[in-house]
Amino acid sequence: MVSADRRDDPPLRVGPHSFRSRLILGTGKYPSYEIMRECHRASGTELVTVAVRRIPEGEPPGRRFLDFLERERLALLPNTAGCYDVDSALRTARLGRELLGTDLVKVEVLGDPKTLLPDPLGTLRATEQLVKEGFLALVYCSDDVILARRLEEAGATCVMPAGSPIGSGQGVLNPQNIALIVESAKVPVIVDAGVGTASDVALTMELGAHGVLLNTAVAQAADPVRMARAMQAACAAGRDAYLAGRIPKRRYASASSPETGLIAGAGAPSGV
Repeated sequence: MVSADRRDDPPLRVGPHSFRSRLILGTGKYPSYEIMRECHRASGTELVTVAVRRIPEGEPPGRRFLDFLERERLALLPNTAGCYDVDSALRTARLGRELLGTDLVKVEVLGDPKTLLPDPLGTLRATEQLVKEGFLALVYCSDDVILARRLEEAGATCVMPAGSPIGSGQGVLNPQNIALIVESAKVPVIVDAGVGTASDVALTMELGAHGVLLNTAVAQAADPVRMARAMQAACAAGRDAYLAGRIPKRRYASASSPETGLIAGAGAPSGV
């Protein structure tokens, strides 16, 4: 049931798809498939990423990786993780569409194996081609405002600027750029990579991001299921804070109790 104070917040729209949850989780690095499934449930996510190049082969029926993804309530987002050139990303995206039966794809064209930062030119070229082929491209990119604009112009369904390097746990290193991308974009902005804990998610959503994608922060937490719950709460709190509108920052103090406008003859309220 949607609470009354959240009915005025429309769902996250990704092409023709609609999601009440704005938290997207990954499927790698979990201690077990069972824990992965419990984290997905605890987080309330409705969309999970799948690294097509890393789907295990030869697993027994009923114990396969895909058996632990609850397709009746989860949409799958195949990604091109591990691709360092445009051709590899295109092949992987096409394979993901055939294997998982979806036109959704998270586009990743990485620049180098040390930083795992995206190659901006390769990312743009891959996006242009995949859009021509009818894919709904959610594009992992740097937090460059102009690059995000070019990707949107190329037909990206969502732009996904990195908060910080993948798996680093550093949080959002450049909140100003994220806010500028949100301000200028006409497609959803989903911050992807670098989240370390729940406060990072809350901050990201307070900046106006339409969603957050994370994996390592949950999968490798000391208690992954508890962290998944924390991420769900942080995502909702950050979104509500953004919609509520924060007070402006001031250089000096501003008293909570007014000194003017009091009722004539009335003293201070008892207990204050």
